[in-house]
Amino acid sequence: MKLDINEYKFSLRYSIIYTLIVMVILLVPFAIYDNYTYNLEEVKTEMALKKKSIQIINEMEKFDGRYQSTFTFPRFKTYQAGLYDKNGNPIFTLIKEPISTLQLKQGYHKLGSYRFYVTEFPDENYFGARYLVVGTKFNIYTILFNILIIFLSILAVTFLFSFLILKNFSKPFKEINKALDDFIKDSMHEINTPLSIININIDMFTEKFGKNRHLSRIKSAAKILSSLYDDMNYLIKEQTINKTEKKRINFSKFLKKSADYFKDIAELKDIKLHLDIEDDIYIDFVPTKLQKIVDNNLSNAIKYSYEGKDVILSLKREGDKVILGFKDFGIGIKDTQKIFSRYYREDSTKGGFGIGLNIVGKIVNEENIEVKIVSEPEKGSYFEYTFSCKDK
Repeated sequence: MKLDINEYKFSLRYSIIYTLIVMVILLVPFAIYDNYTYNLEEVKTEMALKKKSIQIINEMEKFDGRYQSTFTFPRFKTYQAGLYDKNGNPIFTLIKEPISTLQLKQGYHKLGSYRFYVTEFPDENYFGARYLVVGTKFNIYTILFNILIIFLSILAVTFLFSFLILKNFSKPFKEINKALDDFIKDSMHEINTPLSIININIDMFTEKFGKNRHLSRIKSAAKILSSLYDDMNYLIKEQTINKTEKKRINFSKFLKKSADYFKDIAELKDIKLHLDIEDDIYIDFVPTKLQKIVDNNLSNAIKYSYEGKDVILSLKREGDKVILGFKDFGIGIKDTQKIFSRYYREDSTKGGFGIGLNIVGKIVNEENIEVKIVSEPEKGSYFEYTFSCKDK
């Protein structure tokens, strides 16, 4: 039974969930911010192009052909400019982008990722030019990249901050669960001692004075408690049991011994155990796991059978398969899909914690055992487990 909280997994899981929630919440604000930044960058680009246009016009106005033979057209590192006649033909241009006559209109224009500003002259006094065009590359990817960096930085800080907080937040729960785990382990140890004393003294009394109906009931009740104790003990030692090596087991004798143990419990309800067990069937299995499969199924078959009915326990071999079956004639199962779920009980009046078949379910999954359940309400249930068994 693993009650300890894994701080790392707990913190990581909920930090990711919290970060995803923050990401979803930030999507709309960042979309608005992205649009705002884009429009702002367009305005800044337009203003810069206007400024360069004025600068070029001022330089051209300073030129006096009477004293200067040549005009040096202004050049810029990130801006390009050109002069065009009224037909859109370049008189002089540093612009490599193909600008059509239709685009030569006063104002700010977009051409793919290129932006340019057109100034239209009222006359052709500037070297016979009608239009001055100033352009520059508009890198939208740089804008998006910067926004993405900001977005990811916020998420990274959110994740790290959440992880640290949740890691510290889980510590008290881990300490509480550890204390609870220790309490359960100590309690289990304390329960085992009186149960053993009860069983030993009943056996001694029976051997000396013979069978007694009242003592038989006490012994049956003690065996039921022992079965619950074994389930809890299995959960506590589950990790260790999973590392245990398999052993060669005489399944036939193993099953008969378990049936003999549950005979007293069955007699409390006037139930007879019928054994249909083939002799000398061997399998390789972990004894503790096999005990859980047999005991929990046999215990449930008796618990949910009607009084005076039979419980049939069968074991047979078919080729390289060994088939274990439990048949009862009782209340049946409403939902066979949930029967192996932890704490699930179809009838809460029958007692138990709903962990027995959950343990069985985990074992059959770990060992790749095929399970077949046939049940009909008010008529009974049949549980069948198929083990792979190849002779050595």
